[in-house]
Amino acid sequence: MRALGRGSVSSFLKVILDVFLVVLWIGVGAVTLGMLAALLLSFRPDLISGHMHVEYLDVQGAWLGPAAAALCLIVDIYLAGGIIIVSRLRAIFATLISGDPFHPENARRLRIIGAALAALEIGRYAVASLGRLVFHGVIHISGGVSLTTWFAILVIFVLAEVFREGARLRGEAELTI
Repeated sequence: MRALGRGSVSSFLKVILDVFLVVLWIGVGAVTLGMLAALLLSFRPDLISGHMHVEYLDVQGAWLGPAAAALCLIVDIYLAGGIIIVSRLRAIFATLISGDPFHPENARRLRIIGAALAALEIGRYAVASLGRLVFHGVIHISGGVSLTTWFAILVIFVLAEVFREGARLRGEAELTI
């Protein structure tokens, strides 16, 4: 099976990315509605009869709405990062389908993907640190360094430079008679 062009593996993967992007947008909408509902309900804590239980932490009453809204905000930020990554991947796969893998924009798209992954990873550290600070170690939020993630980010930045160099060489070849 071919890797580039119409009817190739790239076409199949782009369709999967198209579907995944729609799912991410639906997720953002649902989580945002949940966040708004939690904030609105926090003005009327008597309407909230439940509680949120995470490991040894039990949130109920007036703090349930803001705690749920904060959790929804964190999820929304991660989903937004996913949207940034998937939309750039879709654009890269569109150039692969058109038979132009060394399109000049692909290097920039890969750098944005790498930066988004790095930001999400740093955000994970921030959430873990904030969780430890606020909850004094009552709940465990993993904030350890993931060497696999940082290796993948580094590989993406290296691939961005490979694509940049490929686009430069292609541009030079087009100028050659």
